Amino acid sequence: MDTDDLSREAYKGIIIEAEKLTHDLTNHKLIIPMSLSPFQGVGCLIKKSMTINKALVDSLFGQFGESDITRLSIREVVKLVALIEQQSGQEFIHMEMGVPGLPASSIGTQAEKEALELGLANAYPNIEGIQFAKTEIARFAKLFMNIDVSLACCVPTVGGMQGSFAALLAAARTHPQKPYTLFIDPGFPVNKSQLKLLGLPYKSFDILNYRGEKLREKLVSFLSDGNVCSITYSSPNNPSWISLSENELQIIGELATKYDVIVVEDLAYFGMDFRHDYGKPGIPPYQPTVARYTDHYILILSASKIFSYAGQRIGMMITSEKLRTRRYPHLINFFTSDILGHFITYGILYATTAGTSHTAQYALAAMLKAANDGTIDFAADLHQYAEKARLMKEIFLKSGFYIVYKDEAGDLADGFYFTIAYPGMTSEELMKQFLYYGLSAISLSITGSENKNGLRICVSFVRIKQIQVLEERLKEFRENNSV
Repeated sequence: MDTDDLSREAYKGIIIEAEKLTHDLTNHKLIIPMSLSPFQGVGCLIKKSMTINKALVDSLFGQFGESDITRLSIREVVKLVALIEQQSGQEFIHMEMGVPGLPASSIGTQAEKEALELGLANAYPNIEGIQFAKTEIARFAKLFMNIDVSLACCVPTVGGMQGSFAALLAAARTHPQKPYTLFIDPGFPVNKSQLKLLGLPYKSFDILNYRGEKLREKLVSFLSDGNVCSITYSSPNNPSWISLSENELQIIGELATKYDVIVVEDLAYFGMDFRHDYGKPGIPPYQPTVARYTDHYILILSASKIFSYAGQRIGMMITSEKLRTRRYPHLINFFTSDILGHFITYGILYATTAGTSHTAQYALAAMLKAANDGTIDFAADLHQYAEKARLMKEIFLKSGFYIVYKDEAGDLADGFYFTIAYPGMTSEELMKQFLYYGLSAISLSITGSENKNGLRICVSFVRIKQIQVLEERLKEFRENNSV
């Protein structure tokens, strides 16, 4: 199965899940007849006009009971687009979902099969992680980030999502006078949903106008209030794909130490700033991380993107030795121990999932070992995303769009995401217009961005065969929406 076939199959699975989540919106079944299948091949897509019937799109959107399309969740956008595809017979170019578009690592799947054959499915794994996984996580931290951590600091989690949930919750319980999490936005919207679910407050700001030294002053304006327990961000960033510079990471680290706050650094897209080769074990350059500038860190990593192993929900949390062993008396109000590392594993992870899948940990360990030993170059394997991003950005720019977020030093890296806007259009107008041309993306507004005009573009599900189709649809879009 080639990459394009895999993308089609993966998206079908997401559509099915979206149908389950929102089945009350419509009586239509989302089993698309082959005669109307959006996965028939590119040849059937080339029409004189790419425009989908506006009345059909508006009618289906109306079923969601929402007046502003930018407020739809990502899964709701998936559902809406699937319904439009079903009833129009027109395949969309899917740029809304941040899901791997590459095959899962065969090293991981083979290791998991072997673990199952050994009978491990009947055994509870250690909540702190199996020895094999902890060993390879610690090696990975040294070889690819050049940081030294003990095995005790390395804990497998049920994807990066559980890791961030546990880290943000733990940080919020450390000091009664420090309940706030500070988000450096834009960011992954579900992290805010986690805090809302827990009834925990947060603050946020958009980094767009606060790059470099401007970031220091902005952070101090929040931290000086004395009520912030943690700072969190992703780098490379979802949705903007900006990467924080070493200077910016140093600023965050220094202020975290000065104001005694915990940095929760999301490295879900580890090694995917393809301007640099971060895929060679023990050889610089190393993945940038705040861990080199403070010992107040919890790092969240995941197998979902770097090994395309999203389906098995396996990630890892790396906590500094200082934080892992630090006592916070306030934790006694929530657990039997006031030691942060013990609170996270036996207080939070035990109470939520009682550990991470035994066999998935073997898969994670095997994939990490292959990377650590230099048997595979995980970063090189992901370069397909960069090539698609380069081609797609060229088409968007040629079609009159502009890139919303750029890096401190200038142009953005080519990778998993980028952000676009069109002169004279709000994100609500642009997102709706895209649907009429068989294009789907999500609004930056749900990511914490203060930009009212931008959309996030994800390249993972866009097939190389569709690049020409994208160009033709954007050409027609521009002809009908001249600046």
